[in-house]
Amino acid sequence: NIDAYGYIYKNDFNPLKPSENLLLSHDGIGLTLDDILRDELQPNKVLNNQSFSIKLTAGLTIIMFVAGLINSILSFITFQSKESQQVGCGTYLLASSITSLLAISMFLIKFWFVVLTHINASTSLSVLRGGCASIEPILKLFLYLDGWLNACVAVERAALIFKGVKFDKKKSQSIARQTVLILPFCVFGTLIHELIFRRLFAYETAPDTVDTNYNTTVLFFHLVGPFVINLFSALFIIFGGAHQRSMAQTNQNFKEHVKEQFREHKQLIISPIVLLVLSIPRLVISLLPGCMKTSEKLWLYLGPYFISFTPPMLIFLIFVFPSELYMKAFKQSFNRIRRRTPL
Repeated sequence: NIDAYGYIYKNDFNPLKPSENLLLSHDGIGLTLDDILRDELQPNKVLNNQSFSIKLTAGLTIIMFVAGLINSILSFITFQSKESQQVGCGTYLLASSITSLLAISMFLIKFWFVVLTHINASTSLSVLRGGCASIEPILKLFLYLDGWLNACVAVERAALIFKGVKFDKKKSQSIARQTVLILPFCVFGTLIHELIFRRLFAYETAPDTVDTNYNTTVLFFHLVGPFVINLFSALFIIFGGAHQRSMAQTNQNFKEHVKEQFREHKQLIISPIVLLVLSIPRLVISLLPGCMKTSEKLWLYLGPYFISFTPPMLIFLIFVFPSELYMKAFKQSFNRIRRRTPL
């Protein structure tokens, strides 16, 4: 078995010493979990005999999965109720609770695939090819979907402020259902190049700059796009709401209404900024070349990689906890489940 998937080798290479042959990153995909852990994992040794860093990483992965599972369950309990789905926001957040669970599940699968295929030297090439070509794109699909669904929530909230009493709830629900069905295909369309160009190994000496530039553009689009939409929607909600109030309540000036709106909706400004900061490590890591000596500063790369997967775990804290309406819906749904569940 050649420990070579995802890496590019010199033309004259020694397959018995892969680390000596690494030259350039694989087709512009960037630094992946495979690249970060490859020098730390020891072939033909069980997990108990691996380094402390690998054991700690395994523990953190399980903790993150459990936290993500709890977040998704609590969010699903909240948004599956009719009270939460009176407008399209509830539909978007219900879908987000599912995609966040799928994202954190794929993260768990990704980690154990990397660990087990490196430990087991007899892993077949077909398994390595399948994992190399499919796991990372699927993981990105769910991560990007989650970000865009959150952006859809922000847009609908801004539309509610803009239309006011003329806001059509039924039309909002219909648009949300259609968007939830169409959005996965749109996101997948931007990732299809990874399914095509990801290879187990390649004997090349230069990366394809077209693939690299396209991959970087896609990454920026899916990271910065939702952030910009969230931020501008939040600003519109604050200033648009302040304008409407200043027209109806003339005893206060516009500036005072803006301050009042900001106090009421400050989480709408803070949330996208927090999500962007947590996602930046994913951008930085994805831009790094795959052939780097990460073992010397393992946690410098591994820490940000793990941090970048925290946004899907924060739906309940960001959307439900600060909202009186959603917290009320959560408590009602939770109490209904408790009454139905036999002790």
